[in-house]
Amino acid sequence: MAYVFMQIMPELQTVRSLFVASAPVPLWFEGKVIYLLALLGFLLFYGLNNLSHSVSETGYSKQERWKLQLHIGSLAAYVWLIGYMLVQRLDPEDSLVLYAMATIFHFLAISHELPEKYGVLYGLRERFILAGMCMLGWAAGQLFALPHMVLALMVAFISGGIIINSIIMELPKEKDGRFLPFVAGGVCYALILLPLG
Repeated sequence: MAYVFMQIMPELQTVRSLFVASAPVPLWFEGKVIYLLALLGFLLFYGLNNLSHSVSETGYSKQERWKLQLHIGSLAAYVWLIGYMLVQRLDPEDSLVLYAMATIFHFLAISHELPEKYGVLYGLRERFILAGMCMLGWAAGQLFALPHMVLALMVAFISGGIIINSIIMELPKEKDGRFLPFVAGGVCYALILLPLG
């Protein structure tokens, strides 16, 4: 959660500045489309999470399989984008190690959450799809670079997804969490991020 407040939110302002600077013509609303895309990413992944809450314990109906496939498909695109941005970043001065570590923990949280939501439906195939998409995103980042304007739009969209997924997965569920360890973890990670920029 500290990563959201200490890195992603300030990064959105930087992305907006880079987006405006790389635009060939003056932009309406001074590039606030960046925040709109972050909101759209937030809403899309929130909707996908809500869709998955209605999967039953048995998990064998066609509708439940369709929900899983839709969720895995959207997460595959999400993971591909994050993998791509491991290589192609807007600001090469940003710490790759920090981004990679935050990404690893984020993916571990996703990997832990999906079996709880989908039970027997979420199997090895789905795990390999998500792992493979991360590697494909990284490989695509090695092969080609998108224009800065497009990359800025991708960063904005994926930031909204990261924010909602972090909220959903990292905030303790009602009565399940322990407040002091959660706060201590957030404060410690924020103190690590603070001197890094």
